[in-house]
Amino acid sequence: MTSTSRRAATGARNVDMIVFAVLIAALVAAPFAIYPVLLMKVLCFALFACAFNLLIGYVGLLSFGHAMFFGFAAYVSGYTVKSWGLSTELGILAGTAVAAALGLVAGFIAIRRQGIYFAMVTLALAQMVFFFCLQAPFTGGEDGIQAIPRRPLFGLIDISSDLSLYYVVLAIFAAGFLIIWRTIHSPFGQVLKAIRENEPRAVSLGYAVDRFKLIAFVLSATLAGLAGATKALVFQLASLTDVTWQMSGEVVLMTLVGGMGTVFGPIVGAAVIVIMQNTFTGFGEWVLVAQGCIFVLTVLLFRRGIVGEIVAFARRRATPDDGVTRTAPAE
Repeated sequence: MTSTSRRAATGARNVDMIVFAVLIAALVAAPFAIYPVLLMKVLCFALFACAFNLLIGYVGLLSFGHAMFFGFAAYVSGYTVKSWGLSTELGILAGTAVAAALGLVAGFIAIRRQGIYFAMVTLALAQMVFFFCLQAPFTGGEDGIQAIPRRPLFGLIDISSDLSLYYVVLAIFAAGFLIIWRTIHSPFGQVLKAIRENEPRAVSLGYAVDRFKLIAFVLSATLAGLAGATKALVFQLASLTDVTWQMSGEVVLMTLVGGMGTVFGPIVGAAVIVIMQNTFTGFGEWVLVAQGCIFVLTVLLFRRGIVGEIVAFARRRATPDDGVTRTAPAE
């Protein structure tokens, strides 16, 4: 990497941190102007979309079954807190750990395939998890697990009110986002990008490609499980809705609308989709039509997604265009 490339990368990381700091500051004040439960839903889905984006945006693996980690972690978290009497933090950790283990098994099977075959394998595994959740006694079948208690966090912090729980959810989201951001900008993340761009070349350089993909898959599944476990405690409910293939489709839509392969794109995409669903909830199934229209408009007008187009525009403005053809210096 040249000194110019290093400076550009450092500048991009600094910009990311500034934007993140502004975002967190805005979110700290947001519940005083916006309904906290809606904000918590946005944050949970934003973390879910960021976890999915780590896989598709930086490794190039399209998973059609990510809802199995999101939804199954919600079941495990809700059951352990309600039936086993675990504390809130242990319930979240239990759901996250089970999602990681499920991700290890699913990833070990799925990464042996590429492209559409990888997507179909993940979809098949997700459907197996869905039918397990439908039939297993502890999940409550179609009724799900309801009235999940909100026990004090660490036995000290009362989270019975929506406002106090909101700041806990915000802290979880911030921690998950920083894990993803650090992964992307680490040497490990650079290898993932190399695999995305040219996997045969990464293999020729001596990288254990399957191992890198498996680690990325497990990390993505773990953070998706963290989002699902948190959502179960926010709504005090774990249901089949969170483990259906439609949920996997929604997270794909959120990522594409916001901007696949961008740091903040999934957050924007999740906010757009969740707020739209909340706004048009009275229209029933017409919400799906609206989502379809948004997807079509995104593909036609914003092929890089909302944030992707903004980043591309900023780069075009920052690059001088004097009509002179420039060649990159030899490294």
